[in-house]
Amino acid sequence: MKRLFILILTALLTVGSVSAATPEQQFVRVSGPNLIQPNGQKLYIQGTNLGNWLNPEGYMFGLSRTNSPWMIDLMIKEAVGPDFAAEFWQAFKDNYITRADINYIAQQGANTIRLPFNYKLFTDEDYMGLTKDQDGFARMDSVVTWCRDNGLYLILDMHDCPGGQTGDNIDDGHGYPWLMESETSQQLFCNIWRKMALRYKDEPVILGYELANEPIAHYFENKEALNQKLEPLYKRAVKAIREVDKNHVILLGGARWNSDFYMFSDWTFDDNIMYTCHRYGGEATAEAIKDYIDFRDKTGLPMYMGEIGHNTDEWQAQFVKVMKQANIGYTFWPYKKLDNSCMMGIQRPEQWDSIVVKYSETPRGTYQEWREARPDQTLFRQLLMQYVENSRFERCRPQENYIRSMGLK
Repeated sequence: MKRLFILILTALLTVGSVSAATPEQQFVRVSGPNLIQPNGQKLYIQGTNLGNWLNPEGYMFGLSRTNSPWMIDLMIKEAVGPDFAAEFWQAFKDNYITRADINYIAQQGANTIRLPFNYKLFTDEDYMGLTKDQDGFARMDSVVTWCRDNGLYLILDMHDCPGGQTGDNIDDGHGYPWLMESETSQQLFCNIWRKMALRYKDEPVILGYELANEPIAHYFENKEALNQKLEPLYKRAVKAIREVDKNHVILLGGARWNSDFYMFSDWTFDDNIMYTCHRYGGEATAEAIKDYIDFRDKTGLPMYMGEIGHNTDEWQAQFVKVMKQANIGYTFWPYKKLDNSCMMGIQRPEQWDSIVVKYSETPRGTYQEWREARPDQTLFRQLLMQYVENSRFERCRPQENYIRSMGLK
């Protein structure tokens, strides 16, 4: 009987110790300039971005002037009508990223994926073929599952924020970072992040929440005044998230394409934040990212290169060495696009340039111009669906030299 009592007591104590596990034992956490995994080991981020899937960008379709999500959507509606546009977007979302893509990314040796998304996926706004019952969480949940099955971490990146945070095509806005000045947009921004945090607060696959991609471009005369609004906005969003989720890391990007950090003066308002930078050109040296390294050292918090790429394989391989020496983890941009400069290249459909790209460049400022420019609808539809088919994992071409330049297999 005494032995039975001891066994029962031991079992109860074991269950109690599991149920009382601290967040440090369940989630990736910030510890000084490092990220620490639940097993106690340091996490050095290496991976890629699922760009274009939930936040379409014109250049990944081979387009130039038609370069933001709303412009691409409008072009398709003008060419083949809103019903087919909705069909296209549904097929695009179903095929562009699938479990096979995530499996492949893991097989190449990555440990982290950054998932850019548009805030509209969590509203009733017209976006990618839907005007209500948006499928943002369904798409995100799928990636969470696929990452879990492959032992990958996931960073959720609001690439397109309410009102627009950048003032250029990448934020799907209207040419100015209205988020910085609009109370309505800021409240929606915080509400969406709180809603997202409530859903994923207990999900250890998610490394963290990246609040806003590349805020405040440098084009505006009042950019300094806008820059001073960035940290207060971040604090407001962090507060909203922490009301429901005290577990996940929160990532803060600098202004001017995630390059400037001088406007930040308080990095102690939360004990689980880090900063994120981007780099696409310049010398592949530590001196080129000295500002990032210095800011990291000043704050004593991790710095992460959320986007890098679109350069020669030699440049990328050299910069990977620099980032590893500097203890700055990275995710290359993007995983997949037309042609190359990515992990998986999409083949251009035949006549894509002469039909789709040409139409996208044609002036369509009046109804008369719309009528005169409208292409053959059957052919245009066929080309759009061929693009979708070509974007499937099975049809894409691995860019092996590019993948090696990323420091992966």
